[in-house]
Amino acid sequence: MRSLFHRLALACLLAGLTALWFSNTANAADAKKPNFVIIFADDLGYGDLSCYGHPTIRTPNLDRMAAEGMRFTQFYSAASVCTPSRAGLMTGRLPVRNGMCSDKRRVLFPNSKSGLPAEEVTLAEALRDVGYKSGCFGKWHLGHLPMHLPTNNGFDTYFGIPYSNDMDRLNDVGPKGRAAFLDPLPEYWNVPLMRDLEIVERPADQTTITRRYAEEAIKFIHQHKEDPFFVYLPHNLPHVPLFRSPEFEGKSARGLYGDVVEEVDWTVGQVFSTLKELKLEENTYVFFTSDNGPWLIFDEHGGSAGLLKDGKGCTWDGGMREPAIVWWPGTVPGGVTQQGLSSTLDLLPTCCRLAGVDPPMDVPLDGFDMTDTWVNDQPTPREWFF
Repeated sequence: MRSLFHRLALACLLAGLTALWFSNTANAADAKKPNFVIIFADDLGYGDLSCYGHPTIRTPNLDRMAAEGMRFTQFYSAASVCTPSRAGLMTGRLPVRNGMCSDKRRVLFPNSKSGLPAEEVTLAEALRDVGYKSGCFGKWHLGHLPMHLPTNNGFDTYFGIPYSNDMDRLNDVGPKGRAAFLDPLPEYWNVPLMRDLEIVERPADQTTITRRYAEEAIKFIHQHKEDPFFVYLPHNLPHVPLFRSPEFEGKSARGLYGDVVEEVDWTVGQVFSTLKELKLEENTYVFFTSDNGPWLIFDEHGGSAGLLKDGKGCTWDGGMREPAIVWWPGTVPGGVTQQGLSSTLDLLPTCCRLAGVDPPMDVPLDGFDMTDTWVNDQPTPREWFF
């Protein structure tokens, strides 16, 4: 009887130790999941950052990001205009596959009745399956009706505008036509600012919106510092009409456009400071790029594609080749210029692998897993982009 008792006790002890080991292993695995921050500019040109050769716009935080991380020279957006480009980032699929591009519609408008199809799996939805908390802070532009907004597409919270900052123009307010874009006031546009599914401000005060997006993103990081998190920070700017906070007025030698870009750069610095404060630097990927090239028809209110041909709305390099930088100290090699071909389409499969979750398997993906490129500076697996 005593022998039987000892055997039972030993079995219980082993079972308990095994359960504890599995629990600790699972907790350790969760602790190792990296955080992701994707900062997405709007209509930023290939030549608009000082680390990409701009002579007067100062972008010290993005310069630091490039010096400490990996800078891409052959990085392409999924499309040359807003909606399909953002859909490509969110799904890892070309806009012709994910339903966000057709020969009849290039972008969504305030009167559009459609949006990102419900069957499309977003990066936020994929990461949610392995415990990530996700927040979107900025321009969405994948549908403004409730079923299409971020909180119904995998995000836990949303603070931003549902479409471009030049839409919903109030024709009876301010000057007519192009003049309103060249000397803008926020009240010329009836753009709504939303929190989750509710409009909290209309028209949105676009002079402070870049700063407020950064503040909301930083608050979210503080709230979820113990969780794996995904922060999507898609700025409205430097899409026209251009606005900047009073603190950035006249700061740049490039005029209003330069002020706007320098404020976007400031938000990158705020993210870095927060990650350092919370000791999250060594467990967080930060990726910066833009949705498409500069809107050249607005002259000095548009950006620069550098030496590349054309800009927004075309498929020449100036419309789709973007500045792009990935940063994670200690994991992404620093000071590297990566000349291989890559795209916003690659972000979903890469983040999924790094998070330990399978990307959507029941649909064709157009993105490639760039983990070995990001981490080991290996040649990119992408040989073509169409």
